[in-house]
Amino acid sequence: MLPRRFALCLAAALCAAGVVVAQGAVKLPKLVDLGSTTCLPCKQMAPILEELKVELQGQVEVEFIDIAQNPQAADKYAINVIPTQIFLDPSGQEAFRHEGFYSKADILAKLRELKLLAEG
Repeated sequence: MLPRRFALCLAAALCAAGVVVAQGAVKLPKLVDLGSTTCLPCKQMAPILEELKVELQGQVEVEFIDIAQNPQAADKYAINVIPTQIFLDPSGQEAFRHEGFYSKADILAKLRELKLLAEG
């Protein structure tokens, strides 16, 4: 198995080079934001998540789940408040959870603190 930092660098380099890697070939950490398209803090999170999805492509998978459309996800992730951001390591284990609005800077800092995103 590749060291975590090397795997992240390899995934980012492949992505930057335009190489398409088969889904699941490289396991990435994941940021899951569970919310709704109708709640104000969730609406404030939407552009941040879109920016992160682009900026972190090949390094961290970013996913939004609308619990109004997918109520089973609220049960699966034991959601009490929306929005809730869940940081998953590459094996799918929860590394951290935050409830409420979370700024882009704070998300990036937490990803680095958890060693889910390379420094830089």
